[in-house]
Amino acid sequence: MAQLIVWTYDWVPEGPRGFVRDLRLRWACEEAGLDYAVRTVPFDDRGPEHLARQPFGQVPFLSDGDIDLFESGAGLLHIARKSETLMPRDPAGEAQTLQWTIAALNSIEMVSVPWWFLEVTGAKENGLTGWLTSRLDRMESILNKQDWLAAGRFTVADLLMADVLRVERLRAFGHYPATEAYIARQTGRPAFRKAHADQMAHFAAADAARA
Repeated sequence: MAQLIVWTYDWVPEGPRGFVRDLRLRWACEEAGLDYAVRTVPFDDRGPEHLARQPFGQVPFLSDGDIDLFESGAGLLHIARKSETLMPRDPAGEAQTLQWTIAALNSIEMVSVPWWFLEVTGAKENGLTGWLTSRLDRMESILNKQDWLAAGRFTVADLLMADVLRVERLRAFGHYPATEAYIARQTGRPAFRKAHADQMAHFAAADAARA
């Protein structure tokens, strides 16, 4: 079996470290016990080779033999298909996992990222606050009733939802104890801790190289 290759930047500023989305793919590989390597593309010069693999000049993208995928959600689902740890094999469990994985991207992150952007850029009025509140309220209601999003256990849907929700400004927005407990439960997993530490070490080493 070909080794999975997770592609990320060779360096990023301090702000996004620990949140660059190659962490999602690292975390999934760690949970699944899959062999993988991390390779890099330049942060400062996103040239034709990068754009050929990721047309928006972003990371991560994933290589698996002859298969190349961009977008973290697509990469996560590809990895999940290799491991029952991340996605159940029964039709009902798989369907639940798929719907919640898409919900993390389409119902939560689609709102939270532009809301966050407006906040950090100092917009006088953030017209997305009401929309974000309604989405976080719904997640709190759901997580008050269940520990996991799909199949009664940890899946790739929990991995992705927790990564979307763990952004510091979101965690400081409102009072959502069930959601906070959910995030703590996911980010306390050994696979997350290793993936996070490895990403931080990767960019710290890049600082030394640049110096």
